[in-house]
Amino acid sequence: MSKLLKLGFLGGGKMAQAMANGFISAGLTRGDSMTASFHPSDHANIEAFKAFGAKTHVENLPVVSGSEIIFISVKPTVVSSVLQAVRPASAGKLFISIAMGVTLRELENSLESTARVIRVMPNTPALVRAGASVYVRGAAATDDDCKVTQALFQAVGTCEEVPEAMMDPITALSGSGPAYVFVMIEALADGAVRMGLPRDLAYRLASQTVLGSGKLVRETGRHPGQLKDDVTSPAGSTAAGLSHLEQCAFRHAVSGAVESATVRCRQISSK
Repeated sequence: MSKLLKLGFLGGGKMAQAMANGFISAGLTRGDSMTASFHPSDHANIEAFKAFGAKTHVENLPVVSGSEIIFISVKPTVVSSVLQAVRPASAGKLFISIAMGVTLRELENSLESTARVIRVMPNTPALVRAGASVYVRGAAATDDDCKVTQALFQAVGTCEEVPEAMMDPITALSGSGPAYVFVMIEALADGAVRMGLPRDLAYRLASQTVLGSGKLVRETGRHPGQLKDDVTSPAGSTAAGLSHLEQCAFRHAVSGAVESATVRCRQISSK
């Protein structure tokens, strides 16, 4: 990318801060090329953006007026009212929304017809630049807009394009998935503590095991079932542990969590 991007953030919470930090670290922008808006009482997040060197406002319109690309990072319940307020300045701008459950149609209807919109679903590991993001292009979004979006979110993890029909199950998988994994890490550590390990060591080993296992799946391209079999010796301890998981319907519980979360996402999106 040949020039530094002028980025604006409507809302400057933890995810916006993670993105801003990643974008700066990747050389895509500088702190003084960013602008963000906040509720007047949101002192901690205002100070966090000021620490980047960004300009901060308690009104949304200056963010849109002074930026080429605007991130919609407010709570989903206020997206419509926020966009209606900045609509007069939205013509020709690129808006990237990370608001869960807010569809492209809703976003586009709240802005001028020449505004370009891309909808993104990131996840919280973006906070440590290990996120899994997907995006959907709006009707007016160009190939260049998509390239810029991909470059931005690859600065905080992985990013790929999907059709909007996939957004609800993706939200249930990679959006909610970190919570499922955190429960698994906690459960692994709890079992180890019951068997005599110190808790801090148990958390370190459990979290590194999850991290390394995910990396093994991604980098080898092998089926998770094959990798599982590589660890499982006949009549060994892993086989005993896996047998217990199967008796407790572990697979069904995890896949059912994704299904239940998808149903809830669809309920939210349809409101």
